[in-house]
Amino acid sequence: MADPSQASFWAQTNALLRKNLTYQLMINAVTKMASSIIDCKNTDEFSSGGDCPVPNPLLLPPLLGIPEPEYRAVRDGFFSYKDLPDKSCRKTGTCPVTILLTGNNHSLGQAISENMFGGSFAVNSSDLLSSLANHVLGSTMPAGTDNYADPGIQSGIPIYSIQTQCSPNATWPLSFGKTHIEVKCVQGLCSWRNNSVEVNDEIFKSSWRGNPERMTNEIAAAYDLLNTDRNNLDVTIWYNTTDSDADSSSVSLVRVPRLLNLVSNAYLKFLKGPGTRILFEFVKEVPKHGTKHIQDIASLIGPLFFTWVLLLLFPVILTSLVYEKQERLRIIMKMHGLGDGPYWMISYAYFLTLSMLYVISLVIFGSAIGLNYFRLNDYSIQFVFFFIFTNLQISFAFLVSLIFSKVKTATVVAYTLVFGSGLLGSFLFQSLLETPSFPEKWILALELYPGFSLYRGLYEFSESASRGDGMKWQDLSENGMDKLFYFMSVEWFVTLTVAYCIDVGFSSGKSPFLFFKNPFKKSSSLPSPSVQSSDNVLIDMDKTDVTQEREKVEQLRKEWSTGHAIVCDNLKKVYPGSDGNPEKLAVRGLYLAVPSGECFGMLGPNGAGKTSFINMMTGLLKPTSGTALVQGLDICKDMNKVYTSMGVCPQHDLLWETLTGREHLLFYGRLKSIKGSALTQAVEESLKSVSLFDGGVADKQAGKYSGGMKRRLSVAISLIGNPKVVYMDEPSTGLDPASRKNLWTVIQRAKQATAIILTTHSMEEAEFLCDRLGIFVDGGLQCVGNPKELKGRYGGSYVFTITTSAEHEEKVERIVRRISPNAKRAYHLAGTQKFEIPKQEVMIADVFLMVEKAKSKFTVFAWGLADTTLEDVFFKVATTAQA
Repeated sequence: MADPSQASFWAQTNALLRKNLTYQLMINAVTKMASSIIDCKNTDEFSSGGDCPVPNPLLLPPLLGIPEPEYRAVRDGFFSYKDLPDKSCRKTGTCPVTILLTGNNHSLGQAISENMFGGSFAVNSSDLLSSLANHVLGSTMPAGTDNYADPGIQSGIPIYSIQTQCSPNATWPLSFGKTHIEVKCVQGLCSWRNNSVEVNDEIFKSSWRGNPERMTNEIAAAYDLLNTDRNNLDVTIWYNTTDSDADSSSVSLVRVPRLLNLVSNAYLKFLKGPGTRILFEFVKEVPKHGTKHIQDIASLIGPLFFTWVLLLLFPVILTSLVYEKQERLRIIMKMHGLGDGPYWMISYAYFLTLSMLYVISLVIFGSAIGLNYFRLNDYSIQFVFFFIFTNLQISFAFLVSLIFSKVKTATVVAYTLVFGSGLLGSFLFQSLLETPSFPEKWILALELYPGFSLYRGLYEFSESASRGDGMKWQDLSENGMDKLFYFMSVEWFVTLTVAYCIDVGFSSGKSPFLFFKNPFKKSSSLPSPSVQSSDNVLIDMDKTDVTQEREKVEQLRKEWSTGHAIVCDNLKKVYPGSDGNPEKLAVRGLYLAVPSGECFGMLGPNGAGKTSFINMMTGLLKPTSGTALVQGLDICKDMNKVYTSMGVCPQHDLLWETLTGREHLLFYGRLKSIKGSALTQAVEESLKSVSLFDGGVADKQAGKYSGGMKRRLSVAISLIGNPKVVYMDEPSTGLDPASRKNLWTVIQRAKQATAIILTTHSMEEAEFLCDRLGIFVDGGLQCVGNPKELKGRYGGSYVFTITTSAEHEEKVERIVRRISPNAKRAYHLAGTQKFEIPKQEVMIADVFLMVEKAKSKFTVFAWGLADTTLEDVFFKVATTAQA
């Protein structure tokens, strides 16, 4: 096995790089950008053409805009006209389409209304347009923005044939080119109103949606015949545009022509008879040339669209960094010897490579499909700009990641910044750029935010491409790109430096804003060190073992001895109070010396301070006062050097879910400076020792491991490379008995040349593994010694249990008192009694004689004599200290 001394910078770099190539390339997918080229040759017949020319627009049948069935006018409390249908028609979907008429001549209006709609629907497929023109067709779809295509004529959307009477469920299939349409019958209803005031009032109320409990009663249209007579057609048409997505001019073009034709035909039939009509076959847009080409469109939308595309890498980088912090993977790597330099170098290089490949792919793809946005602007200028911005974005992500501790929060904020940057750039920043009177210094101030710097560069590329000449190096001073390059480069360097300094200073899990002290916050009112020391003397006077441990530590410090792997000298941790709560003293002046080759077990109830002690020793917390030496190195000054000889098995498994067990051990083995065949051998031995080698388990992703398998892998990680000091926080939690016993054997072998500090709640585990034990209560060390010493010191009683009939309980108690006057009855129920008998008062033979004598007088069903267990010692020490 290689010497587990501190791995070199390049060894750490190699380990992290290999881990990233295994893990991060597996889970971080580059955002894919899809783009399509408009194929003018294959444009659908019902497409409006888009950017393509339309030399021969389609001939489309005219349609009448009608309301949806559930919104058609009915009779209720809101509309009291008796000629309207009852609202029950909405349940059956048979409500008619209502058109209102008014005018000065009621009889003429009645005659015109009778000629408004036609009879049964019949279509001649050989002369489709002419036969459709003989019927009044309607659609509930709003009109489009032009007459190249009508949204009302699409597959899956029914067209209505408006007739005077309809047969139930009457429908007809119709094919219009490649489009298949279903024609449904709907009844047309013409209702007379006395004057235009009533019409206006009813139309106004039909669109009123102020009452949420009342369905809207929509009128399809209305005609005011005014002074129409046999010699003159004088008409005003009302129509509804409130539900249309198009503007009023396009509605007039598409829907109003049929309204006008409808009343004209009805008037003509009134004059000349039913055989006369004005044939309205189709509506048609004039031919058009191709509009903006896709390259020019890309130049126009480029600043907004490409801002979003390029900023999409920001959430990827930020969430990756925050994930390692949230899962505490960064700190566990640091505990196993990974320095800040290799971590930053590999992480930064990985994100830079990923970003540049992304950007280069974008430029190549955009150029390949013919976008002038990329083709006209000098490629070297684009490369320099994207390279500087990519570095700035990565540096900014590192800086922002210091603020967040949760991936979900970071993700939400990151995507908000992405889309917010594009929208603010498009609607705010661009208008400021185009305002000559806006000061340039404020433009530079806004460009402190990287999203606006990106938008500024993309905007200038867009302007140059739109002019048709593109951006050249000699143009940089004219459009201000030279200042932008310089500004972004300086910001990149400053951001990266600040992020690195803050991260290195607080990379052990502490808040990056601790240096912002509140000047109005009162300082902690801790007792002075001298008072605390005297208190400790008074407390420890009655604890000879604790006092001896303290004297040993003081002697080691005086002699500057490095023979002990761990030496804790008056180590304290106080959590400051908040919200009116008092300060919490978690660790009270701990003195402890652990030599190499010893496993020291820490026992104690929950909240006793064990985890706080482990966190201070592993660098997660900074001691309030005092210090500790690990291999002669001070944890307050030389923690980075301490990490090189440390192994940690935390209470919660800190693993990458997509790395296998073997890949975990390879990574941490390289951090311990193990190389080549020695590394392979060490990994295999570690996997075999924790029973993770056979059956392909070693090459299974850790995310698919059971809880026990993860726990065993965590122990193997802490022991690989033979570290000088190992901290294990409840290592056997969740293991089955066989795996627990095997793990104990592994730990026993490992402690031969290693100092191990182990916390556990299992007395069996503590007795099996630990050479010495320390019981913690309320932040203080109450006793120290090996298990036998502690049982002898705190367990000075035998536990005698006897079961008889209930009437003999008093006799049993008298017999026990004869041989041990100070015996205490700890339990009795239904003839079963338990006594604590001081060891100094009796011999074991006396107890046997007593039982034999009792048996001669009455029946003894069962009895037993037990020595004190470690559980009894723990319970006694804990309850006494708490009392």
